[in-house]
Amino acid sequence: MDGDGSFRTEFVREPGRLSQHPALVLNADYRPLSYYPLSLWPWQDAIKAVCLDRVDIVAEYDAFVHSPTTRIRIPSVVVLRDYVKPQKRVAFTRFNLFLRDEFSCQYCGSKGDLTFDHVVPRASGGITSWENVVAACSPCNLRKGSKSLRRSGLSLRKPPRQPGAEELRNMGRKFPPGHLHDSWLDFLYWDAELDA
Repeated sequence: MDGDGSFRTEFVREPGRLSQHPALVLNADYRPLSYYPLSLWPWQDAIKAVCLDRVDIVAEYDAFVHSPTTRIRIPSVVVLRDYVKPQKRVAFTRFNLFLRDEFSCQYCGSKGDLTFDHVVPRASGGITSWENVVAACSPCNLRKGSKSLRRSGLSLRKPPRQPGAEELRNMGRKFPPGHLHDSWLDFLYWDAELDA
């Protein structure tokens, strides 16, 4: 958390950096602040927020931390006391572009070794925007080069467009982290349709 009392809204994308016992952070409406990366705090930040009376503990690990005078159970799920309004604007970043395109090449569908490609090449007046840039694997990007789609023989799997903030958050739900603690499951997909 920042020294000025505002909440961190940047979350760790690398699970190894969280060490052990990360806390799932929920907004005051009991929804995760972010699905991808999942809104997780290191246990130290979660305990600090509890001590500062900024969050309530919803679930705990079976593990404890100790000080000379206190024994504290480590929180596994915390909920913010004050609602944090989700951002409406989606930043045009490489990560968000790959998330919009579900981390797959928009020409052949392959995953991994991704870069990005201008559908209308910059040499032909194409601009860098949501509507003109797609995720592409290196072979497709090399094949297309600075040619038009028609001249390259490639076609898009779906037309590129600017995603809405809620759409991008929901897209992140398709990519759960490698580790999901049992206490988190009730909060990660609570707004999903239930099986009949």
